[in-house]
Amino acid sequence: MSKAISTILGGALLLTGVASAAQAGGLERGGYNWDLLFEPGRVATEAGVIYVMPDRRIKNAVDTRPIDGRGANGIGGGATSVDETPDYSVPRFGLKVGITDEADCLATYSQPWGVHTDPGADWVGANQNIETKIDSDDYGLTCSYKFALNKGYLRAIGGVSYQELDGFKNRLVFGNIFQTPFAALGYDGQGLLSLNADGVGWRAGVAYELPEYALRASLIYNAEIDLGQINGTVDLTEIPGALASTLRNPFVGRVTDVYGTATMPQSLEFKWQTGIAPDWLAFGTVKWVDWSVLEVVAFCPTSTKALGSCGPSSPFRLTSLDLMFQDGWTISAGLGHKFNDQWSGSAQISWDRGTSTGLTTQTDTYLLSGGVSYTPNKNIEIRAGGAAGVLTSGSYGPTACPGTQTCGTDVTYDFGDDFVGALSLSGKLKF
Repeated sequence: MSKAISTILGGALLLTGVASAAQAGGLERGGYNWDLLFEPGRVATEAGVIYVMPDRRIKNAVDTRPIDGRGANGIGGGATSVDETPDYSVPRFGLKVGITDEADCLATYSQPWGVHTDPGADWVGANQNIETKIDSDDYGLTCSYKFALNKGYLRAIGGVSYQELDGFKNRLVFGNIFQTPFAALGYDGQGLLSLNADGVGWRAGVAYELPEYALRASLIYNAEIDLGQINGTVDLTEIPGALASTLRNPFVGRVTDVYGTATMPQSLEFKWQTGIAPDWLAFGTVKWVDWSVLEVVAFCPTSTKALGSCGPSSPFRLTSLDLMFQDGWTISAGLGHKFNDQWSGSAQISWDRGTSTGLTTQTDTYLLSGGVSYTPNKNIEIRAGGAAGVLTSGSYGPTACPGTQTCGTDVTYDFGDDFVGALSLSGKLKF
């Protein structure tokens, strides 16, 4: 691959990561990125970070379940408009080594999944969410072997990942605490679900490269990751144990070990790039993620495990994460241009189909990204980029769940077309 095209491609690849982090359907945060595997040369290492600034704002909130809330029943009041999503950062690291002229391997660290919503305790929907946060760590190894084919190469790709997830959800469980003497004793009526899990997954794919024209097309399948048993606790110590009989809930006033099961989604991603004129490159992506695998993640007391499985309809269900995602689709296309031997730039437009079916604020996202790449010499490359987009409007409310259940009966609210921005910086060392 010529130096010109390699320089242009650096800025173009930066935008793929920015778009993935800023659009973030389902629980996607940084997603998967194996582009460093195609870097020519024997050794290449890359590190970067993306900083995302979503401005999602909830409005017109109404507490529709006063028994555990603080709004509609006049207990403690509460705001009807609130900012939902804090800023977040997504780091990544990769080291590619050419084992032979045909075989390459890439070791990576990334944070593919994550979410953080923090509307706080002072809004009328505190019984739905005060703060929810899920983090992930992915340690991956991906290798490829290329075969000569006409003037180009056919590359077979395969790899594995080990993932760790942890997180929590905090919400108001018993709003009526504000009308009792217990409030004066420091009880706030909140409950906290904490969880952690891990699992192993694999990937396989194929790519065709024609270096003469900077042509590359790749199709990579990432298998689902079965987290097995998710372990956690439900902490209801902010509700007095003396209310256990009144509330008909033996778990209030104490911390209970719980368990559940979930699978992180499979995905299929097609990427392409091609030179279209001297110093010009076109590129794009189509990605599908099976987010509908995450519907209602139930948690049951560990002490009941021998009595049956824990699912949305289990009589032992203590709490749950109600998601009801639909599959995600992302489509993007862009252009890159070399200005001189050191500088190139690129721009990309992308659309992400929202995964929400009524229980999250993750609606369609439209994004415009831009980036520059600076290559002072053949061994160093520095990339910087940014993105601006629109998180489209929608609403939260009652949504059909597995069986005859209805989720989202605790609060209703709307959200408008909101802004999302992102900044990215990365560096690459190759030799």
